Amino acid sequence: MDALPPELEIPVAILAERRPGATPWQEHVWRAAAVLEEAPPVPPWTKLREEAGRELFFAGTAPVRLHRTDTPNYRENLTAAEPRLWALLRESGAGMELAAVTVDPGEAEVLAEDPRALLEALPLPPGLQALLAAFVAQHHVEREFHKRKRDRQDPDSLGRRGRV
Repeated sequence: MDALPPELEIPVAILAERRPGATPWQEHVWRAAAVLEEAPPVPPWTKLREEAGRELFFAGTAPVRLHRTDTPNYRENLTAAEPRLWALLRESGAGMELAAVTVDPGEAEVLAEDPRALLEALPLPPGLQALLAAFVAQHHVEREFHKRKRDRQDPDSLGRRGRV
């Protein structure tokens, strides 16, 4: 494989599903359903299929951004039983939007803090998994952990008073 740059953007396509809500207070529920390595030749939010009240949409494309400084997190993802890609859907004024995608578990944790966010962990496609593994192999640098030593406190600077 050719040399990969230290910063890389890989576009991925996301499919989203809308299904009936399980309670009277929810008309419907959204979730990211799948990751495609290549986008279908249709505009974002095109309905692809409807079956038994469930609708499948092409949500659009978003870039997976890889940074050489984040390789420890990518490595953690790749060594998991099933490597994941996290897709973030968010409600907007016009409906739903594909807000972000990531393969970094730490970034996914931060994205999950948004109360309007619908974050879904999806299986990482084989082609993207191979590219991520090559990126980690090329850019990962093992860093030693150095515990910082604290300075000893000067007992005379503690401001002790004499007995009262």
